[in-house]
Amino acid sequence: MLRHLSAGCNGAQIAEALRADGAVIIDDVADSATMDAVDRELAPFIEATPYSGDAFGGFRTKRTGSLISRSPTCRDLVMHPLIREATNSFLEHATNHQLHLTQVISIEPGQEGQPVHRDQWAFDFFPFPKGYDVQLNTIWALTEFTEENGATRVVPGSNQAEDKLRFEHGDTVAAEMTRGSVLVYSGSVYHGGGANNSDAVRRGINITYNLGFLRQEENQYLATPPEIARDLDDDLLQLMGYSMGAYALGYVGDLVNPLTHLRSPDGVDGTDVRSLGGGTTEPSAKPRVTN
Repeated sequence: MLRHLSAGCNGAQIAEALRADGAVIIDDVADSATMDAVDRELAPFIEATPYSGDAFGGFRTKRTGSLISRSPTCRDLVMHPLIREATNSFLEHATNHQLHLTQVISIEPGQEGQPVHRDQWAFDFFPFPKGYDVQLNTIWALTEFTEENGATRVVPGSNQAEDKLRFEHGDTVAAEMTRGSVLVYSGSVYHGGGANNSDAVRRGINITYNLGFLRQEENQYLATPPEIARDLDDDLLQLMGYSMGAYALGYVGDLVNPLTHLRSPDGVDGTDVRSLGGGTTEPSAKPRVTN
């Protein structure tokens, strides 16, 4: 059974639950008005999204991305203070972290259960050391999540298990939650989308974060074109990857910080990224510099 926390919890409590169980549900974080706004903003894009087209992605599943450029409300979810606090705590062992992907996952009636997997296998199945986490992931319930309609399935505690194991859905529990609640889970926990045996679509907003020295699953620089990115807040842009992944990761041209380059495309001020530190997704935090 998955642990539930109230929306009044703090990031350290979420991080502690993730280290112990690999996943936790935070109840009723977003209100109905927020979820309604996401529905309105993304409805035409979801409608136009093709099915995934393979057994893993789901023959009756749509995965609609580019949420930063398509949904102003999703930008608020990406930057939600509680999730940001939890991410900072859970991924504190690295210099920086970044937005990994944004997508709405729509599991339609008749979709079978997804193969149970670890999200961190996306990094070419690299065998990260046990206990070294590289992702914090969220699925916000855009519709209610139930056993019947395909709620995400999780193997609690499997974040401590060996890599490349095979689990069946009988080994999992359903992450049942109300609309506006959020499942927070690590990249190391075994999980998968559930089978939708209902007559309605199950939708979740999948927003994930990873360490700044790893490649992002969704290419944020193309998913959100520069003409849109330039109008976004610096805090969001830094999280999207317009910051240094570590001391010298991600600069542009003649050692120009990527955020500076975006704001002044020619990099005319010549800002040396080394004067800006290793980079951090928290603008209020002091830069961490490695010598």
